[in-house]
Amino acid sequence: MTWTQVYNPLGNIGLSALVAAIPLFILLYMLGVRRSKGHHAAIVGVTSAVLLAVLVWGMPPGLAISATLNGAMFGIFPIVWIVVTAIWVYNMTVESGEFEIIKNSLASITDDRRLQALFIAFAFGSFIEGTAGFGTPVAITAAMLVGLGFNPIYAAGICLIANTAPVAFGAIGIPIVVAANVTQLDMMHISQIVGRQLPFLSIIVPLWLVVTMCGWKRAMEVLPAVLVAGICFAGTQFITSNYVNPYLPDITSAVVTIVGLLVFLKVWKPANVWHFPNEKPAATGGVKLRYTTGEVFRAWAPYLILAVLVFLWADDKYLKLKLSLLNIDKAMPWFTINWPGLHGLVIKAAPVVAKPTPYPAQYVINIFSAAGTAIFISGLLSLFIIPNYGFGRAMACFGRTVKQLVYPIFTIAMILGLAYIMNYSGMSSTLGLAFTATGALFPFFSPILGWLGVFLTGSDTSSNALFGSMQKTAAQQIGVDPNLTVAANSSGGVCGKMISPQSISVATAATGLVGEEGTIFRFTLWHSVAMIILMAVLTYLQAYALRWMLP
Repeated sequence: MTWTQVYNPLGNIGLSALVAAIPLFILLYMLGVRRSKGHHAAIVGVTSAVLLAVLVWGMPPGLAISATLNGAMFGIFPIVWIVVTAIWVYNMTVESGEFEIIKNSLASITDDRRLQALFIAFAFGSFIEGTAGFGTPVAITAAMLVGLGFNPIYAAGICLIANTAPVAFGAIGIPIVVAANVTQLDMMHISQIVGRQLPFLSIIVPLWLVVTMCGWKRAMEVLPAVLVAGICFAGTQFITSNYVNPYLPDITSAVVTIVGLLVFLKVWKPANVWHFPNEKPAATGGVKLRYTTGEVFRAWAPYLILAVLVFLWADDKYLKLKLSLLNIDKAMPWFTINWPGLHGLVIKAAPVVAKPTPYPAQYVINIFSAAGTAIFISGLLSLFIIPNYGFGRAMACFGRTVKQLVYPIFTIAMILGLAYIMNYSGMSSTLGLAFTATGALFPFFSPILGWLGVFLTGSDTSSNALFGSMQKTAAQQIGVDPNLTVAANSSGGVCGKMISPQSISVATAATGLVGEEGTIFRFTLWHSVAMIILMAVLTYLQAYALRWMLP
C-alpha cells in the first residue's frame, strides 16, 4: 500500500514549517546550549522526527521506521567507510613514525601555524574535497593538523571552515551534476553561476581562517601569503567553472594554490613565526629539514597514493581512468537493494513535483567504486612503502581505528536517519515550501534553503537533490532566472557544511574530541551564519540589481 506525502498538515504552511523544524531546533539546543554529546543529540533528534512524521504528517509507522533505517545504513556505508579508512591511513603513519617526517618536512617549509593551516586545511583539503568529498577532507586534514601539534579544537574548527570554499564542486563536481539532473537545466550554466558566486567567498576564506586562529593583528603579519592563497584559489575556481567544466574546479584551484604558496614562500617569510599560546615558541632561524628527500617522499607517499586513487575512483565518465574491475558494481544486481517496506511506497505530490511520483528508496552497496575503498587500497599499497610495518600491524591498527570511532559511527548513522525520515515524510519539503512563499524576496532565501539542506543531510549533493526542483519552480513563479536559484542552493549549501552534525562528527572523530560535538558546533555556528548572509545578499543582488554578472 502506498502513502502520499503531506506538505501542510496543519493548514498553515508557516506553522507546519515551524513544527517540521522541531528536530532541528532540538539538535541546535542540545549541541549549542546543553553541550550534549553528539550521539545523545542525534538520538533525541531522530526520535522526535519519527514521532512527528507519524503523529503530525500521518506517515505509517512502518514506512517511518524503514526510512530511518535506510538513512542509518547510508550513514554507515559509504559515509562511515570513508571516515574509518581515512583515519586508518593517518593512524598507520603515526604508529610507524612516518608522520614525524611529514611534520618536519612541513615545518621546514614553514613552522608558522597560520601558513600550515593554509597548506593543509585550505589547499590540500580542497584537493581531497575535489576528488572525494563526503567528509573525506575534514577527516584527513583535521587528523594531520592535530598530528602537527595544533590545538584539537582549532584543528577541527578551521578544517570545517576551510571546507567551505570547495564543497560545491566536490567529488568531481557531483553537486552540480545532481542539480542539473533533478532540474533539467544546463549543467554548464549552473556551473558558471556558482563560479560567479563562490569565488567571492573563496577569496576571503584564507583570511577568515587566519583571523579565527590568531586575530586581526597577527593575521596582517601573513597577509601577503593569505592574498596569494585566496587569489590563486578564487581565480582558478572562476576560470575552471566558467570556461572548462564543473568537474575540475577544486582540483585545479588546489594545485594552483599549493604551487603558488610554495613558490611565494621561497622569496617571502613572515617577520614573526606564530604558534598557539600554549606552545613553545619556534626556534630562531626556523626548523631545519632533518631527513633526506627520499625519506620525505616516502612519508608523504600514503597521502599521494590516496589522492591519486581517490581521483581515479571518482572520475569514471569523463577522464576514462577508472579500472574496469569497478564495473562489477553495475554488473551484479544484488549490489543494489530496493529498500524493503519503503521503495516506491512513498508518493511525492504537487507542488514539489509536477505529477505524483513514487519516491525510490534504494541502497547501493558499491563497495568496489566507493571512495572509502580507494582510501583502503591506498593504505594497503602504502604497506609496500612504510618501513617495518606489515599487513598484521595494519589490520590491528584498522581494528583499533574502528573501536576509536564507535560513537562517531553511531552519530553519523543517526544523523543520516534523521535526514531520511524528514525527506520521506515530507517534512523537508514543508520547510522548502515555506521559503518559496516569500515571493520577490525568494532570491535572498534561496541560498538559505541550500544551507538548511546541507545542515540536514551533511551533503551539498543531497541538498541539491532535495531542493533543486523547488528552487527552479519558485524562481519561474516570480520571474527570476531559475539557473540562479538552483546555483544558489549549491553556493549557499557550502556554508552549512561546517555546522552539519555529520561533518562535526567526522571532525571530532579525527581530532580525538568525541563527546565535544557541542563545542565544535558553537565554534563554527557564527562563521556559518555570517557566510550564508553574504551569499544571500549576493544572490538577491544578482537576481535584480546585478543581473549583468550572470552568464
